[in-house]
Amino acid sequence: MKKADVKVGAIVGARSEEDLKKPFQGKVEKIYENSALLTITSYDPVDATAISDLNNKIVVNFKNLKAVRAAKNSKTVSTNEVKVEKIAKTKKADKDSKK
Repeated sequence: MKKADVKVGAIVGARSEEDLKKPFQGKVEKIYENSALLTITSYDPVDATAISDLNNKIVVNFKNLKAVRAAKNSKTVSTNEVKVEKIAKTKKADKDSKK
């Protein structure tokens, strides 16, 4: 693909000769001069450990990107978001901590 064809937020197919054995799909997060940062969204189960090591992100040269098609036998990354909230202390907890 050419830089002009790549848009932030687009889902693209990609391959990486160094890090992953099989092609994968990812969402474009940032565009650089000759490459794009992808969040990996779909991949072959063979690459599960490598994907985890990469924290589901990888930089790929534009020449290794292509228009996306549905991948066969692929695993989709969960996109659930977890929110963490601070819980206020109760009066009983305050009394117990003073003892």
